[in-house]
Amino acid sequence: MKHILLTVFICITYGSYAQELYVFSEPASNMPARSMGFKYAGKWLNGSMSDRLEQRHALELQFGHRKNWMTHVSTTFSDMYTPGMRWESARIYSKYRIYSQDGVHKHFRAALFGELAHSVNKPMYDELNLEGDQSGFRGGLILTQLLHKLAVSSTLSYTRSFQERIVHQNHRFNYNAVQYSLSAGYLLLPRTYQSYRQTNLNLYLEMLGSQAIDTRNTFLDLAPALQLILNSTSKLNVGYRFQLSGNMHRMANNAFHISFEHTLLNVL
Repeated sequence: MKHILLTVFICITYGSYAQELYVFSEPASNMPARSMGFKYAGKWLNGSMSDRLEQRHALELQFGHRKNWMTHVSTTFSDMYTPGMRWESARIYSKYRIYSQDGVHKHFRAALFGELAHSVNKPMYDELNLEGDQSGFRGGLILTQLLHKLAVSSTLSYTRSFQERIVHQNHRFNYNAVQYSLSAGYLLLPRTYQSYRQTNLNLYLEMLGSQAIDTRNTFLDLAPALQLILNSTSKLNVGYRFQLSGNMHRMANNAFHISFEHTLLNVL
């Protein structure tokens, strides 16, 4: 009986800040302690060099070690650098919450994160991306504020690429970049929260940017998304990311994203 009540409490707590489960970035909050999650993510775009529809598929395992510490381990397959689908990368991501100020229907949280990635792809673009494109390191700070049905989060990070580029005349490549994001999530449904079994509908709008350190290249993207949360343990995300401004040579200036996550509570 104790374990059943604990699981129900975790579901309600998890669903109460659903509007900060962003699609294109991470909040300062963590997944529930002693939980384990599975995630599939797909990305489709029209390649700037191939002029064809390219796709990437990612599989991820998520571990909620404690209430303030979580880890993700993921791998990707794509046809973005080859004519056919192949395995391309592995990545580990870890986040530690360093501060939390909680209130009734509101909280402020801060977290530090770091990730390492290995990719078999040969870098061809100015954009630094550790989600399959390049090998490297990224680390940074996340700040998240929840106020009733609205959650706002910002991220500031540094990314370093480990791979040497193919040198072209009169072209300098980026190896270091500062990346940033500003994300907002709003709980559309339910109007009144009565049960953790209720389906949640969340609307997200995120701005994501990057400033190269080695060159003056930059970009700024806008990414709207919708999210359904089912039974407080499963998430279905649909989003579209497109460039607002920038001068980086990128694989594509826009992409369609879809992902599904499921969390197993109190299993670790």
